[in-house]
Amino acid sequence: MSKERQITDRKSTLAEQGKEQDYLLYTPEERFALVWPLTISAWAMKGEDVSEQRLQRDVDCVKRRGS
Repeated sequence: MSKERQITDRKSTLAEQGKEQDYLLYTPEERFALVWPLTISAWAMKGEDVSEQRLQRDVDCVKRRGS
């Protein structure tokens, strides 16, 4: 079975672009999930290795001397 997707298409003038408030309906996590596939595609077009881990996961501890 395939799930049906609902795609919303919108026609606007150049002056109206950028004034949409749709993003306010989503949580930051949902917005990130929407943009992530585009980011992967952009890296792939640039020739970047998208399978490489991008965030450094090292942890260090700094202690101060004295009192």
